[in-house]
Amino acid sequence: MSVLERAPVQEGVLWLTLSRPEKRNALNDALVTALKAGLREAEADPEVRVVGIRGAGTDFCSGADLAALEKISRATVLENLEDVDSLAELFLLLRNLRKPVVAAVHGRALAGGCGLATACDLVVAAESARFGYPEVRIGFVPAMVMALLRRNLSEKRAFELITLGEALGAEEAERVGLINRRFPDDSFESEAQRFSAELASRSASAVQLCKRLLYQTDVVSYETAIRAGADVNVLARMTEDTREGVKRFLAGRG
Repeated sequence: MSVLERAPVQEGVLWLTLSRPEKRNALNDALVTALKAGLREAEADPEVRVVGIRGAGTDFCSGADLAALEKISRATVLENLEDVDSLAELFLLLRNLRKPVVAAVHGRALAGGCGLATACDLVVAAESARFGYPEVRIGFVPAMVMALLRRNLSEKRAFELITLGEALGAEEAERVGLINRRFPDDSFESEAQRFSAELASRSASAVQLCKRLLYQTDVVSYETAIRAGADVNVLARMTEDTREGVKRFLAGRG
């Protein structure tokens, strides 16, 4: 059985489902590799406008499984570097993918699973979902996700989350900016599809340019960010989506 299931594209949305429900979709080498391959295939598919990531069974993703933790405890420095590089590549791929990625979280998203959700462009959650970075409780450091949390939360909330290791409910996660929307449990799947399809209905070129520019301005000066924005403004004006959109707008005002 595949560790990652790909659903038919619906309303421009491709859903990739983490499929290790017996392990609460814990991340291992096979799942990380399959997810990277699935994202690259989605990037090349012209039918796909938005990629969604969800989990099978009761949870979104519980982080690394026990076998992976045992492997870490026995591995050499070089073996651990190789393992970490694979997960880092996944987080970078999510950021660099031209198409937007939505994490649809139900149940638990913990440790690396919470990192996976946070690395996506948007996060929607079921009302009963739980988020957290409990690594500190076993003396470990959620090191790679700090770059993500520093860009999503206030400094003090990020510090609290990674040093206390406590889980947040969906309401609190939305309040602090860890997620975008929360939906009732009984309608979560349909609401997640509706939300993602609405994003897919927007101009693909505009959304892609927005994503690239937003993340490009993470670590540059104000002046450089303004100049980058000016360059993207010019590119956006030259796209077919913008030309058709302006034409429709002007025709509606006539």
